Amino acid sequence: MLYEKPPQVAEKIIKNLKREHYICDLPGGYLALDPLAEADHRMIAAVWVLLQFDQVDPLAHYPATYPAQIYFLKEETGYEIVVLQDGEQHLTHLLQADEHMKYIIVLPDIALAQGLALPAVPILFAVPRILDIHDEPEITFYSQEGVTL
Repeated sequence: MLYEKPPQVAEKIIKNLKREHYICDLPGGYLALDPLAEADHRMIAAVWVLLQFDQVDPLAHYPATYPAQIYFLKEETGYEIVVLQDGEQHLTHLLQADEHMKYIIVLPDIALAQGLALPAVPILFAVPRILDIHDEPEITFYSQEGVTL
């Protein structure tokens, strides 16, 4: 979350937070508030997708209702980010149609979008591609028609 800071400043902030025991290291290069916590890869993927939207107020995102990970507001429209793994396509049956709601479904491969049961609301698909665990993933967005946006 410190990506806008110069690397030296971000390192100093993290070092001081660790020294004061506000954060700790987790396996895989992650940081946490609780040393017994485990990295939530669904939430991590959802946050990377959220960061792709420039005009989202930093305080306008919230924990979402299952199966979604994050709910956020943009221009008076609600969005839910739903991260699905292979074999979890049935969870789209839990998504509700609402004229003020849009969904962003994060998939490991766009081919998994075939045959999903989707509500009659606008849906955007996101496919993150992680090149290096320490770098920002490349995220490709697709419309419901499967056209790269």
